[in-house]
Amino acid sequence: MDMEANVLERRKRAEQPSSLSIFLSTHGELIATLICGILILAGWIVSKGAHSTLAVTLFISAYLIGGYAKAKEGIEETIENKELNVEMLMIFAAIGSAIIGYWVEGAMLIFIFALSGALETYTMNKSHREITSLMELQPEQATRIRHGIEEVVHVSALSIGDRILVKPGERIPSDGLIATGETTIDQAAITGESVPVFKSGNDEVFAGTVNLKGAITVEITKESQETLFQKIIQLVQSAQSEKSPSQLFIEKFEGIYVKIVLATVAIMMFLPHYLLGWSWTETFYRAMILLVVASPCALVASIMPASLSAISNGARKGILFKGGVHLERLSHLKAIALDKTGTLTRGKPEVTNVVVRSDIDEADFLQKIASIERQSNHPLAQAIVQHAKAKGSKPLLQPDYLEDAPGWGVIGSVQQEEWKVGKSEFVGKEEALSFHHSIALKLAEEGKTIVFAKDPKGIVGLLALKDVVRDETSSAIEHLKRLGVYTVMLTGDGEKTAEAIAKECHVDQYEAECLPEEKVNKVRGLKEKFETVGMVGDGINDAPALATAHVGIAMGEGTDVALETADIVLMKNDLSKIAEAMELSKRMNKIIKQNIIFSISVIILLICSNFLQFLDLPFGVIGHEGSTILVILNSLRLLK
Repeated sequence: MDMEANVLERRKRAEQPSSLSIFLSTHGELIATLICGILILAGWIVSKGAHSTLAVTLFISAYLIGGYAKAKEGIEETIENKELNVEMLMIFAAIGSAIIGYWVEGAMLIFIFALSGALETYTMNKSHREITSLMELQPEQATRIRHGIEEVVHVSALSIGDRILVKPGERIPSDGLIATGETTIDQAAITGESVPVFKSGNDEVFAGTVNLKGAITVEITKESQETLFQKIIQLVQSAQSEKSPSQLFIEKFEGIYVKIVLATVAIMMFLPHYLLGWSWTETFYRAMILLVVASPCALVASIMPASLSAISNGARKGILFKGGVHLERLSHLKAIALDKTGTLTRGKPEVTNVVVRSDIDEADFLQKIASIERQSNHPLAQAIVQHAKAKGSKPLLQPDYLEDAPGWGVIGSVQQEEWKVGKSEFVGKEEALSFHHSIALKLAEEGKTIVFAKDPKGIVGLLALKDVVRDETSSAIEHLKRLGVYTVMLTGDGEKTAEAIAKECHVDQYEAECLPEEKVNKVRGLKEKFETVGMVGDGINDAPALATAHVGIAMGEGTDVALETADIVLMKNDLSKIAEAMELSKRMNKIIKQNIIFSISVIILLICSNFLQFLDLPFGVIGHEGSTILVILNSLRLLK
């Protein structure tokens, strides 16, 4: 290991928290709550005897240990925001209870409030654990090869262009292209695909995936902090920090509500004594109960734990939300526009039909066509070569020469024989149209691209290629329809191809020959008709439309621009995850509504019971804080 890597490694170790600090940060509140409970029980037992001073000491200790975390949080937020909050109401209520001699009740208030806080912290830690488990998949070291010498370096010391050795069984440290060797890669950490993928020269590999078989040399194409793996982590982190509109409203409402409660309590301390003839002790006692039961603890806890649980659930399933606002909005989706290439389809054309002249052997035909096309980088050419290899045709030949005609085709010579491969206009339109006209017409109507091949004697054969629709596309579209979502396909393809693909995908509507700016206009048109509109895409040309839609959804294998522009990322490239995400959003919003209605109902019931003098402080504490715990536990159901 070189000096630079040593320094980086030592620095990283120094920055890493110890096991004890990790344990305390995760379980500290719960430990404090348990100690608080033990002290309350001890104080209650002692108070039954004649040791009142010792009992008070135990209760004060319970106040300090159980209430420290929440009191500190409340005071800091009050100073920072210059506004009172729920934590301050609890502090006032506990101190007020102690003043009138209700030490046990005040301590119980602190205990249950601390317990609800510990549960909320658990929810947040559960969500953060998704990131921790992800980060553990990223290797810290790599074997770099320079001038034929292997050296182990820290991943952060790698630069673009460096070559690294990845042995069988190791995780790939950074994104790159395979320079030498071939292997099978387990990409489950990135794409969620359970079946390993075969990779060879110039194939892309991702950080965090596992090299299963052969040793490979990988040329680094991205800095360690720019890898797809790191972007996944950043997406989850940003989602956890961004608040939904409902959460922002509750937080704004909280400040106003706290002032109203304090004003009402102040009035309650005097008015009932003069109007209703209550004693001063009863008046102050009822004011303290009001301070406890009117606090909006359960209301405040109605949303954030639910949002964090839902985001954590989605991340585990390969659905990354960039914030609670997008998750909340998804349940209201009424229409969705879907890019065709790479979204509804696989994005890679495949040869579906080969038709040759009656006197020509298909194996010879594929050998010569693939020999010419392998010199081209065009997707159609690569698809033809892959098809020839899959068919096990004869070994490919070295062309005598090759001339590319962009947008039309190629001219090449094999074994001193010149071939033209491309569009009908390129090889001779009339001659091409007369070659198996009915078959070619049928293939075109099916949305397939026709490539003709011509030698000196005339048209030899044709190949039909198609960007194959993903296996799950039609079922995913039908699922969206059942959820009441109107589906529209946007594509740059011609009318016939668009119509054929739309029919196969079962979309409600299609728009053909769409340029990037036209996709934006189509999305704007949908926004005028529907309340909430989504857009799904994977390419650079989809980014403007993704930004225009209310909810932008990117496929995980898409371009960096699409991933950065979108609000939601489907890491598994599975369209069925859109409907799954919508259902998760609906579940979250339903649970939030349950929480809000339940918490408000409990507050109203407790306030009314207090005014009617039915409610004692212990039951007020249990009713109020118990409702907060129930709300948080209800939110935790979203983790399943």
